[in-house]
Amino acid sequence: MIIELSHVTRKFPTRNATVTALSDVNFKLEAGTMACLSGPSGSGKSTLLFTLGGMLRPDSGTVRVLEQDLYGLSKSERAAFRATQIGFVFQEFHLIPYLTVRENVLLPLGQIKHSARPNFEECEKLLTRLGLAHRMDHKPRQLSAGERQRTAIARATLLKPPVLLADEPTGNLDENSAAEVYQLLTEYRDQGGTVLVVTHTRAAWNYADQVFQIVAGQLQVCSEVPNQSYSH
Repeated sequence: MIIELSHVTRKFPTRNATVTALSDVNFKLEAGTMACLSGPSGSGKSTLLFTLGGMLRPDSGTVRVLEQDLYGLSKSERAAFRATQIGFVFQEFHLIPYLTVRENVLLPLGQIKHSARPNFEECEKLLTRLGLAHRMDHKPRQLSAGERQRTAIARATLLKPPVLLADEPTGNLDENSAAEVYQLLTEYRDQGGTVLVVTHTRAAWNYADQVFQIVAGQLQVCSEVPNQSYSH
């Protein structure tokens, strides 16, 4: 099993009460699986994704990625594990403002010590496929929101980590660009990668092997594609 959550709970204190974002969640994904996670705003989708990504420690329960107890690692060990094993597409992009598109995509190479590194040709091939051939030397401030999003997708997928987590990866893209991104994610899955996508986009569900809904911190497996599109 590539991803496994066992009895994971995460709560957040607020001024007037404690909010339970995840409530005793059990969740598994096998290699070569693409899953979509849907649900209303505030239901716990991003909390689940950040917990899986090693960035948000649960209050209780176990998170295992590639058979590694993620929160059994030290902070530095967990960061090193994420750098090689987990790709993350952030909804807010998190691009480095003073680096070019090409430099942002190649940035993770500086964290990898093994010799099998993708070269510039692979980077440029990926950027070209994502419609960014003419933007490789531009800075993030010179890009549209959709172009920044595609840059973030390229950065997360260049090293081909075994696990890819994506938070609304096509939220700022037009229909054709979104279809291209999902085709890329599908090929990623077909090559053995495990992909989990948080999305409000109904079209994304057509690419998924499994669809989950999360409501009030409770995770449900959908036997059919949901017939409701959630709004932000």
